[in-house]
Amino acid sequence: MSANANGFNKKILMQACREALFKLNPKVQVRNPVMFIVLIGSWLTTGFVFRDLFQGSAGNTSFTLQITVWLWFTVLFANFAEAIAEGRGKAQAQALRQTRTQTQAKKIIHDKPQVVEAASLRKGDIVLVEPGDIIPSDGEVIEGMATVDESAVTGESAPVIRESGGDKSSVTGGTRVLSDWIKVAVTANPGETFLDRMISLVEGAKRQKTPNEIALTILLVGLTIVFLAAVATLYPYASYSGINLSITVLIALLVCLIPTTIGGLLSAIGIAGMDRLLKRNVLAMSGRAVEAAGDVDVLLLDKTGTITLGNRMATEFIPAAGVSMEALADAAQMASLADETPEGRSIVVLAKQKYNLRERDLTNLEAEFIPFSAHTRMSGVNLKDKVIRKGSVDAIQKYVREKGSELPENVKFACEGIAKSGGTPLVVAEGSRVLGAIHLKDVIKGGIKERFKELRQMGIKTVMITGDNPLTAAAIAAEAGVDDFMAEATPEGKLALIREYQDKGMLVAMTGDGTNDAPALAQADVGVAMNSGTQAAKEAGNMVDLDSNPTKLIEIVEIGKQLLMTRGSLTTFSIANDVAKYFAIIPALFSVAYPAFGVFNIMRLSTPESAILSAVIFNALIIIGLVPLALHGVMYQPLGADIILRRNLIIYGLGGLAAPFLGIKLIDVLLVIFHLV
Repeated sequence: MSANANGFNKKILMQACREALFKLNPKVQVRNPVMFIVLIGSWLTTGFVFRDLFQGSAGNTSFTLQITVWLWFTVLFANFAEAIAEGRGKAQAQALRQTRTQTQAKKIIHDKPQVVEAASLRKGDIVLVEPGDIIPSDGEVIEGMATVDESAVTGESAPVIRESGGDKSSVTGGTRVLSDWIKVAVTANPGETFLDRMISLVEGAKRQKTPNEIALTILLVGLTIVFLAAVATLYPYASYSGINLSITVLIALLVCLIPTTIGGLLSAIGIAGMDRLLKRNVLAMSGRAVEAAGDVDVLLLDKTGTITLGNRMATEFIPAAGVSMEALADAAQMASLADETPEGRSIVVLAKQKYNLRERDLTNLEAEFIPFSAHTRMSGVNLKDKVIRKGSVDAIQKYVREKGSELPENVKFACEGIAKSGGTPLVVAEGSRVLGAIHLKDVIKGGIKERFKELRQMGIKTVMITGDNPLTAAAIAAEAGVDDFMAEATPEGKLALIREYQDKGMLVAMTGDGTNDAPALAQADVGVAMNSGTQAAKEAGNMVDLDSNPTKLIEIVEIGKQLLMTRGSLTTFSIANDVAKYFAIIPALFSVAYPAFGVFNIMRLSTPESAILSAVIFNALIIIGLVPLALHGVMYQPLGADIILRRNLIIYGLGGLAAPFLGIKLIDVLLVIFHLV
């Protein structure tokens, strides 16, 4: 993704200023009840200004005018906060829009490619994409294999392989084929492609309030109603006490007491949370998914690629009794010559480095290579005079048993040792004779154990998911520091595990890329699909990682927690602000009629008018002052919930109480110095 919109540039700021004015439309403001009350108050005081001008009340007009100006600023600053958050998203959307080109497609019609406009393609159409061609739409590779440049979508310059079958078959419209060719079955109609959805979500066109936002909005509306009732009772009470309270003063008092700070920043906080995810090349399908990530209790993490580097490497040959090391290495290398997996290549390299076994003339050997099969869990080679097989312990044991033989005891013992150490044992057999074992070692990612420790401190349980046998899984789990593991995992097993945790009231997050992961991704509260995965997986998840990096699930959880922490912190600050402003205004208003109230005039504000105007000015300025915090988020630290709560109550609770005392007093001094009251 382009980073052009990462900060506050002049273009975004100017656009946000214009949008802030457009958002004064009551139809827009009514979606934010707190700020809608402020808007109504602004219109009323504006009317009072014109009334006073016509009546010639110069003294009242100056005060009312200043109150009115700062009430309008309060609304505009809240609009500006939302507009600047949206503006950064729109800038990213524009960068995405520039990656779309009007391209042509080679549609397969009656088994022959015909050039058509890409916009005419529909779901189910088949297209041929050759070197240099832009992939015209989202789809699944149904034939062929090609190298694809996905930098237009992901920002990563390294090309990726896309091929039919398996979990690397999904392609995205707007990416370019660099070599070879593929046939693609279109999976999206125009306007429904992955890029179209990205642009729509980034721009906020489909952004809806999340359940937490709705709940908080209801709370803010409730507080507003309470303060509205409280302010309404002040008018008869003041009249009885002989104090002349104008409607302008009551409106100013109401605006200062209702939670305008969080009311003005709430939308910006939610938009900024999705924006932070997008900067990390993660597309959240809804704000609800981001919030759920912050509340996650359990992380299901695939071992390969997330906890380990993903490529198991051959590190040792262990021969059976009576078999030489060279004979085992030679047979293992022969069985792996046609194996293009990292594990297979590492076996060839190990035999070459340790025993100087070089390439041989496969034509004279009349070699027939047997590819790996998920059914047999073996691969190998058939030669003129012998048959060699390489595979898992269980598969080779079954293979030799059918030929009337058994695994030697020392090989069994070696395989158990490899598994207990966290490695993966492979066994090599020539005919019915077992030659020995190969030690494949998983390499744990650097720093992953510390990350899991941080998650544990946050109260999040980590569960490793692997297809390995229980012994190997237990060893790797212990080395990586995860809380639990699931060995020999199946799609059904993953789904059952997620439901088991959810039945206990826990929220679960997981990653996946294959069609067989789709049910579990759909069931998980946070399902992060890899962009390189199948269309079914991407449709089932509620997030898509454009970089296809399973480790990023941990970052997603951290961003979700940061969003919730930011919202909670600013809500605490806003309510604490209201309490402090209460102590600023009420004593100043009533201390004349009731001298005893002077005890509560802690700030020693000059006059009642100065107290009210200072509070209104502070109320507006604090919104614009907190915009950077709302957009960038409260600093995240991997600590327990109770520690974070205590810290935030001290910083934002006490800070929210102290800031108005200092700010309002300073403004009061300045108003007196410049004779504005």
